[in-house]
Amino acid sequence: MPPLLFLDVDGPLIPFGGTAEQYPDGYPTYRPARRLRVPAAETNPLLPRIDPALGPRLAALGCELVWATTWMDEANECVAPWLGLPALPVVDWPEPDPDDLPGVPGVHWKTRPLVELAAGRAFVWLDDEVSDTDRRWVAEHHPGRALLHRVDPHHGLRDADFAAVEEWLQP
Repeated sequence: MPPLLFLDVDGPLIPFGGTAEQYPDGYPTYRPARRLRVPAAETNPLLPRIDPALGPRLAALGCELVWATTWMDEANECVAPWLGLPALPVVDWPEPDPDDLPGVPGVHWKTRPLVELAAGRAFVWLDDEVSDTDRRWVAEHHPGRALLHRVDPHHGLRDADFAAVEEWLQP
């Protein structure tokens, strides 16, 4: 089976927080990869920041793409069509259980559910909030290969991010 690729939206696909020095004319904006079937999606003010060329690049990685975002199903309604991607599986984030053990300090709230969902399968996680603490926790709790790659939210996915994933995917 190909590795899973857990993909966040805000940060990796929709850059934010860049300075006026970095983007004096504001963030570049784009048009969708194809005509959207959900016209209301075109009115989302954040979508034009998503470069539709990222869709084919993500698909070409040969991973099973999975939305790992708080956008939930809206990622398939708005973002996938914008990128020219089919509907993708969506991580169904668990509701916090008050009887569950508290989280490990410094470990992102997404980390444990993604490891459980991967169930030992190799995976890549592209997110702007990944930390070394998450990497250590995954190394201790996940028997398969894993690449937790932090994407700079000021710029979103760039060539260097794809190069890191492609290098990791090499046998």
